[in-house]
Amino acid sequence: MSLIIDSHIHHYSEDVLSNIALWADTHREHYWKKLVLGEPNSKSIQGWASTDKLLKDMDEAGVDKVILQGWYWEHQSTCNSQNAFYLRCFKEHPDRFIPFVSVQARDGERGLDDLKKAYEAGACGVGEIFPQAQGFKMDDPVWLQIVEWAVEKGLPINMHVTEPVGHDYLGKIESPLEEYLFLAKRYPELKLILSHWGGLLPFYELNPVVKMSFKNVYYDTAASPLLYDSKIYRLVIEAVGLDKIFFGSDYPLKVFPRKQIEPNFNLAIEEVKKAGLSGTECDQLLGLNIQKFLGEKLAS
Repeated sequence: MSLIIDSHIHHYSEDVLSNIALWADTHREHYWKKLVLGEPNSKSIQGWASTDKLLKDMDEAGVDKVILQGWYWEHQSTCNSQNAFYLRCFKEHPDRFIPFVSVQARDGERGLDDLKKAYEAGACGVGEIFPQAQGFKMDDPVWLQIVEWAVEKGLPINMHVTEPVGHDYLGKIESPLEEYLFLAKRYPELKLILSHWGGLLPFYELNPVVKMSFKNVYYDTAASPLLYDSKIYRLVIEAVGLDKIFFGSDYPLKVFPRKQIEPNFNLAIEEVKKAGLSGTECDQLLGLNIQKFLGEKLAS
């Protein structure tokens, strides 16, 4: 049976989980606090999970491995804290966790130096990065140094992309699609993963100029049930090809808020299997594509 690899989850240490609001205030991560806790007296769809619960949920759903995606933190010190936690998780469970690490380009070359240390400690990629939320521009010189270093090391970068038309939610920040085209054109060798179906950027690959520039651009399905009808699976496959799509759940976000009391992987996997894909297509999307993409990094 093919591996199931979730290419997009988030995970937080016990230090965070013990008092989420206090932790966010102490670390001055106000944007993250707004997203995960919502407005006072509102019901948040953010779920939480200890490492034990995460592993249990993976086992129950038949998920073999997950990519731990960093958050787009406001401060490099917070990036370092979560990166260190991810690397500890990887060291303790190397057969289950694949660590990507985050960076804050606004903190100057310190961010790149810290990334290099994380890479030496076992990081397999960079992300999730969201320049618009982190306060730097896509053509920021330090950010471009980081991208060039990632290209040199063959490391993929996962970037958050917001859909330009659609849902309006607390904390939504626009991410102009042309900026991702700029990055892909400037660094054609960059292995770029655009989260959340790339804000529907895959359909722009029907334009031959975009398609040529996006040879190394891939898309994950994180939070898909919150954003799109399940028809999107077949439509994006037809637009860009099956091999460019990676399954991601955005766990522990409750992407089926009417059905989920606690976060799980089962419902997101079930949606893929009910999306009208063949068994072979499901196997590719749920694990084989990202397995091939990561190659030696997954094996190590």
